Parts: sequence; structure tokens; C-alpha cells
Amino acid sequence: MKRYTGSLVLMVASIPFLFSLSSSAQVDHIVIAAGTDEDRALQAISSESDPQKKLADYQEFVQKFSSNPAAVAYGNWQISQAYQSAGDLQKALEFGDKALIGSPHNMDILISQASIAQQAKDNAKLMDYVASGGQLCSSIGTQPKPADMSDADFGRQIADQKAAIQNNCDFLESTGFNAIAGENDPKVRMAYIDKYSEAFPNSKFGDQVSSYAMYTLGPGQLNDPARLISFGEKTLASNPNSLPALLLLASYYSDDSKPGSLGKSVTYAQKVLEIAKADAPDADKSRKLSAGVAHSIIGYADIKQEKTASAIPELKASAELLKGQDEQQYAVTLYRLGFAYAKLSRTTEARQVLTEAVKIPGPLQQMSQELLNKVNAARAKGR
Repeated sequence: MKRYTGSLVLMVASIPFLFSLSSSAQVDHIVIAAGTDEDRALQAISSESDPQKKLADYQEFVQKFSSNPAAVAYGNWQISQAYQSAGDLQKALEFGDKALIGSPHNMDILISQASIAQQAKDNAKLMDYVASGGQLCSSIGTQPKPADMSDADFGRQIADQKAAIQNNCDFLESTGFNAIAGENDPKVRMAYIDKYSEAFPNSKFGDQVSSYAMYTLGPGQLNDPARLISFGEKTLASNPNSLPALLLLASYYSDDSKPGSLGKSVTYAQKVLEIAKADAPDADKSRKLSAGVAHSIIGYADIKQEKTASAIPELKASAELLKGQDEQQYAVTLYRLGFAYAKLSRTTEARQVLTEAVKIPGPLQQMSQELLNKVNAARAKGR
């Protein structure tokens, strides 16, 4: 029996033809028995040096052995690679897809197709292959243990299976994330995010993907609050410590007018502070930024609940964490702090904070200037 992976031929034994139509928890391999007509035809094709002749030979091979699904899958895959080498990427994708029909869980073919789609700058196709490959990566280890296999042997088998495709899984995971990051159309980006999140539920890029989802579903993009909340809750169901998802929900509920929403906002923001541990020696920039935004949200919620005095220490803590790290979030915090000071008639402090806020270009600059004008007028009137 011979196993074909690309141009590699592995001699195993001379037994009847075999093609493994694997379950969703296993990787497909194309296996052809040694000494068969298919095997002899492939050996003859492999000795051909002329690319055009070899392509024609594979096309003839597919037709001749059309009743043999493994031969058809392998032949179409080789035709795909031939077209890729010739620079005809659309034909390469077309025949690669035909190969996948016969061997849908074949990681080698999926990686080949993903590489071709990437080369063709066809991210829609690329994300299809990323999704299929990611689901295959996630499925390893989910198959039931054979009754006649020991736990130790089964564990080793699963470890070997994961190790065999790990580099491919890493490639698909990174490539899919890059496609999300590079997509400008919010509808398309969100479609990619949905596919990616299902395929890689525990992705190392999970936090970044969640951030893209929040941005995409938020104001200025799709502006779909119901879907945004659904995405955040779904993310927390699989990863309760996801800082982006917690901040998403905290921010949303801080502006929601329904009864109880502000309480939810504060609960999520406090959870961020517990996880981020911004004062810890090993706290990185991301954790400090998350904590800074969380303090700002708590302060904002306090203002809305007429607990303005309690808001000030939260907002000051936020400003310390955000200054020099995130200009726009820092501007939001300064505006809120200036508003809190003004509400308590602490005009000198309000003026100092807002004077700094108006120096930051962005959406809060004009609002900060308008509030500063009011503070200056109140301060002048009080003299």
C-alpha cells in the first residue's frame, strides 16, 4: 500500500486499494495500494519532466480512474499544484476544491488551498479553508477511545496526531487572524470573525479577535448592539477571563438605560480589575490599559448614579494608567473627571483637567472645550 502526500510516495504493503474516509475527528490520508494500475500510472507520471505533459497525464489519470475516489482526489490535487506552479491560481483553486470533495479532512490539501488563496489574495476562499482546517484541528482528541485500547496508548495516539498537524494548525490560525485584521469591510470582517471563532474557540489571538468584533459591531461600524452583547456573552461562556469581552459588556451597559444596567456595568468592570491586576509587578501594557478603562467605566457609572464624589478616585486611577498609553481613552477619562469636578463645583481642578483634555485631538476635543468654556464662565461668575 502506498500513501501519497504531494509528490511523496510511501511504500507500505501490497494489499487491495484503500482510501480512508475518516470521521470528523481524524485527518484524511490518501492511500493507494502498491502494484495496482493506479500505482503504476502514478509512477509513470512522476518520471515525466515536462510540466505540460505531466499536467495532461494527471488529467488523463483522473478520467481513467474516475470510479476510484482516492485516485480522483489525488489527481485533482496534483492538477491544482500544477496550475499553481503555472501561475493560474483560479484553476488551482478549482481543482483543489475538487480534491477536497474526495478528501474533505485532508490537512495537506487544506493547507495547499489556503496557500493558493493567500497568493491569489482571495480572503473569502482563504477563510473557508481556515474554518475547515481549524475545525479539524479542534476535533483531534474528541473521538471516543476504542474499547480495546488502553488510556495510555490512546493518550499517546492523540498526542501524536496533534503533533503531526500542529504546524499546519498554527499556520491556519495565524493566516485567518491576519485576514480579519486586514479586512476593511465591517460586514465581511464580522463574517470572518464568526467563522474564525467557531474554528478556533481557544485561539491565541482570541483577545485581539474579540477586540475586532467589538469595534466592528459597535457605533461607527455595524452598530448592532444586540449582536455585540451576544458575541460578548458567548466569548465569556468559553473564556470567563476575556478582558476584551468583559470591557465590551461593561462599556455597553454603562450607556444602557434599562434598570439594572449600571450595576451590570460595574460588575463587569470590577471583574476586569480583578483579572488585570494592574499593580502586579508582571502587569504588561495590555493589562494596565484594561484596568485603566475599567476604572473609567466605574467612575462614569458612579456619575450617572449621582455618586460623583466616589467617581473621582476611580477616574484619577484611570488617568494614571492611561496617560501616555492610550491617548483617546485618556481623553475620555479626562472629560469625565473634568465633568465630575465641575459637578462638585471644584472649578479649579476641573479647569486643570479639561485644559489638558483639549490638547488631545479626537472626538472628545470639542466636547472638552465646550465644558471648559462653561467651567471658566462659572469660575469667573463666582469671583
